[in-house]
Amino acid sequence: MSDEPSLPDLPLGGDVTGPQVITGRQVRAVPRVGRAWRHRAQWAVRGVGPPTVAIGLPGSDDAVSQRHARAVIDLALRVGEAMLSTGASAADVVATVLRLVGAYGIRSAHVDITFTSITVSIHRGLDEDPLAVMRVIRVRTRDYTRLQNLQLLVDEIAQPQPGEDAPDPEVARDRLAAVLSAPHPYRRWLVTAGDAMLAVGVVALFGAGPMMWLIAAVTTVVVVAVQRRLTRAGVADFLNQAVSAAIPTMVAVVIFWTRSKGWEIPGVESPSLVVISGIILLLSGLSVMGAAQDAIDGYYVTASARGLEVLILTLGLAVGVATVLGIAWRLGIPMEISPFISVGGMPLQSTLAAAAIGAGFAWATYTGFRAVLLATAIAAGSWAVYELMILASLGPAEAVVVPAIVVGAVAYAAHRLLRVPELAMVMAGIVPLLPGMAVYRAIFLGMDNTVLLPQAAAEVVLAVSTGLGLAGGVWIGQYLARRRFGLDVAAQRARMRARGAPR
Repeated sequence: MSDEPSLPDLPLGGDVTGPQVITGRQVRAVPRVGRAWRHRAQWAVRGVGPPTVAIGLPGSDDAVSQRHARAVIDLALRVGEAMLSTGASAADVVATVLRLVGAYGIRSAHVDITFTSITVSIHRGLDEDPLAVMRVIRVRTRDYTRLQNLQLLVDEIAQPQPGEDAPDPEVARDRLAAVLSAPHPYRRWLVTAGDAMLAVGVVALFGAGPMMWLIAAVTTVVVVAVQRRLTRAGVADFLNQAVSAAIPTMVAVVIFWTRSKGWEIPGVESPSLVVISGIILLLSGLSVMGAAQDAIDGYYVTASARGLEVLILTLGLAVGVATVLGIAWRLGIPMEISPFISVGGMPLQSTLAAAAIGAGFAWATYTGFRAVLLATAIAAGSWAVYELMILASLGPAEAVVVPAIVVGAVAYAAHRLLRVPELAMVMAGIVPLLPGMAVYRAIFLGMDNTVLLPQAAAEVVLAVSTGLGLAGGVWIGQYLARRRFGLDVAAQRARMRARGAPR
C-alpha cells in the first residue's frame, strides 16, 4: 500500500492544488506560427469571386427542340453571310448573329468566322446532339442599302413591340429573302455616275479645272465598264485591278503624247491627276477599313485574310500603272509626271470637292438618298477637320486621326438616330482621306530601283500609317459614341460575348 493519500479525480478548470489527471482528448497541439501567418496571407490575396473571364463553363439549351434550333441556325447563318458579303466587320457580324439567336431563346450558340466562311454551332446538352452548320461566302459587293435593311430586320426581331414576341423563324426567313431579293435603289448608269462624281471630286481636290473634271469622269466610266465585263468573264481580281489601273494611266500617256506633237489641250495642266483619281477610285473599293477594324477587334484570322487581299489588289494596281509607264518610256514619249502634287485651290473648293467624293462614293454603293445627303455633309466636315490638323503642323498620317474619330462618332450617332447604314457613313467620310497620293508616289518612285527606292519605301510606310490612323480613329469615335448613346441590353450582351467577356 502506498503511503500517498488517494485523491479524487477532479475536472480540469477547478481550483486544484494537487496532481491532475489529463486525458488524451484534452491535449491540443499548438499550431506553428509560420503556418498561421501563411493562412492569413492566403486569405488576404486569394480571390473570393468567380474568374473575371469565364472559360468553358458548362451550359446548354436542353429545352430547345431540334427543329427550332435548325430553323434559328439557318436564319442566323443567312444573315451573317449577307452581312459579310456586303462589307460588315467580323465583330459586327458575330454580335448581330448572337443577338439574333438570343432573341429566340438560344444562349449556347458559338460563331466562328473566317474570310470565306461562317459557322454557327449550338450545344444542346448531354442528351441531345449538338448542331453546327457552315456557309461559304461566295459574293462580295458594296451594297449598303441591303446592309441597312438587314440591320433593321435584326432590330425588329431582337426588339419586338411591347406585348409581341419575336416572329417565327420561318416568317423571319421569308422577310430576309424579301430583303435580299429586293431590287437596287438605283440603276447601273446612276451607280456609274456616282463613281464619276468621285473621280471629279478627286481632281477638283487638287485644284484642277472643268476640262480635267470631264476627262476624269469619262475615264472612270470606261474603267467601271471594263471592270464589270472582266468580272463577268471570270477574270482574276488581281488582273482586273491591273487592267483597271492601266486605263487612266494610258489616258495620261496619251495627253503627254499630244503635248509632244504640239497639240495642247486647254485646261489640262497636270495629266497625273487622272492617274491619281483612278487610284483613289480603285482603293475605295478595297476592304482597308474592314481589315484594320478586324485586327483591332481581335479577329486576326479574318484581318490577315482581308489584309492580304488588300495587299494583292494594291500590287495589281501598281503593276497596271508601272507597266503602262514603262512602255511609254520605251516608246520615247516625253513624260513629265511629278509624284509631288499637292492639294490645290481655296479651302472652300477643297471642302466642296471632298463633299463630292463622299456623295459619289455613297451614291455608287447603293446608299439611300437621305443617307447620301448625310454622307456628303460628313465628308465635307471630315475634310474641314483635316485641314485644321494640317494647319496645326501635324503630319499626313497624324492629321487623319482626329477627322476619323469625328467620322466614327457621327456615323454611329446617325445610325442610331436616323437609321442610316453606319458603314456607308464611315466610308464616305474617310474616302477623301485615303492615301491615294502616297500610293501613287510609291509606284512612281519605285520604278527607279537605284536612287529613289528608299523614298518609295518611305511612301509605302506613309500609306500604311495613314490607313492605320484612319482605322484606329474610326474605332475610337464609334466606341465613344456607343458609350454616349448606349446599346440595348441584347446588343450589349452580344458584343460582350463576341469579345469573350463574361456574360
